[in-house]
Amino acid sequence: MFKKTGLVLSVILFTSVTTMQYCRRTSEDPSNPASSRTAENGEELSGGATTIFDASNNAFGFAAQNLSQADKNKFALGNSVFKTNWVVAPASTTSLDGLGPFFNARSCSSCHKLDGRGLLPASPGDDLNGLLLRLSINGIDEHGGPLGDPQYGGQLSNHGIYAGANMDVAPEGNVSVTYTTTTGIYKDGSSYELRIPVYTFTDLGYGALSADIMYSPRLAQQLPGLGLLEAVAVADILALADPADANSDGISGKPNYVWNYETNTTDLGRFGWKANQPSLFQQTSAAALGDMGLTTRLFTDENLTGQQVSDYGAWTNGGTPEMSNGNLDQLTFYCRTLAVPVRRNWTDQQVLRGKELFSQAKCTSCHNPSFVTGTHEISALSNQKIRPYTDLLLHDMGDGLADNRPDYLATGNEWRTPPLWGLGLIKTVSGTRFLMHDGRARTLEEAIIWHGGEGEFSKNAFVNMNAIDRAALLSFLESL
Repeated sequence: MFKKTGLVLSVILFTSVTTMQYCRRTSEDPSNPASSRTAENGEELSGGATTIFDASNNAFGFAAQNLSQADKNKFALGNSVFKTNWVVAPASTTSLDGLGPFFNARSCSSCHKLDGRGLLPASPGDDLNGLLLRLSINGIDEHGGPLGDPQYGGQLSNHGIYAGANMDVAPEGNVSVTYTTTTGIYKDGSSYELRIPVYTFTDLGYGALSADIMYSPRLAQQLPGLGLLEAVAVADILALADPADANSDGISGKPNYVWNYETNTTDLGRFGWKANQPSLFQQTSAAALGDMGLTTRLFTDENLTGQQVSDYGAWTNGGTPEMSNGNLDQLTFYCRTLAVPVRRNWTDQQVLRGKELFSQAKCTSCHNPSFVTGTHEISALSNQKIRPYTDLLLHDMGDGLADNRPDYLATGNEWRTPPLWGLGLIKTVSGTRFLMHDGRARTLEEAIIWHGGEGEFSKNAFVNMNAIDRAALLSFLESL
């Protein structure tokens, strides 16, 4: 329901069902019938005027509500590129060939199911789905970024193309993921369980990894709202930074500064698990090359290293570049204009109590509730009051979550605060809920309890809550 309707019609329809799944009235809260908690005006519109009114399994796949019809047509073209399965060159479909020689996925939608999060391997040794392994060794590259493995580069590719008899490319390797578990006790005596991932490299096709190899598992994130985050002014992000913890609150958000290959400048990073990409154009171009082996006008060289260059560098490719400028621009536009879905139950008294607890537990010190976007080249994204619950800064999350792999200015313990909008719909869209950078957390509770370092206070506050308050906080998160 509510699919791709106009904003006015959607608001009318939305208002007519506020007694249903989106908004339960205060009278339905028997635990606190006299409560006077009220929601903020417009709080449900996480993406401002771009917000889409849908809570189905397609909730992450709609265009920003306020796009012009011309821009909605561009969105549809980008959606087609997003879902395209690329093929090996040479092919009759010359606009869609150039896959590989190494790749992790044949299409963007392979990792971002219904524009949502990636899935974990079903069992050890299975296909990685939306999980990938970043690789680097000691040292930095010419721009201050991670230095890739001499033979395997900066990302392990678990697929190689088949180009005919005696011309197949052996995959770089695979990774087997298994888990051990640990348990703990809430203050009220109830228990919880966490799982700890263990990664084992298998079937390496091009020799041993470097002796000083560092690796980081990364699960594909959901895509709605990225253009709005790109539209947040740099000054507004930096206003939240406190790298030396000058106010002594235990929170020291730090900006990451990374290389912008389009402008040849060092810019603020805001995308990726470690905020290692400065723009969606670069993020999209890097994913095309790293995940699918497709060159673009930004990254013109094939994703080959070491012996691979002499083995496969002269093979037929899909043109220069393999992803045309038109396809790349349409794909980037699509990623910029995917809409954030409306919140559910935002006036519910339990949800509002959870919102209070979220703030009291200092969760908002990193998960900053709101921004007003600045000017963006896509006018629909400009000057919007948004509620993403992120500061786009790096925070030390403790040894338990550390990948021990630096990424520009990010240390091995630091991660960018992930936005929380859409959090309550992840399971609806993806069918599962794998949270954190590597999907180790199966529930919202597990994700909270994994917080360490700068998140230790918030984790302890949650563990010390009684069951009623924990349920309220979780209801708030489910409403996002």
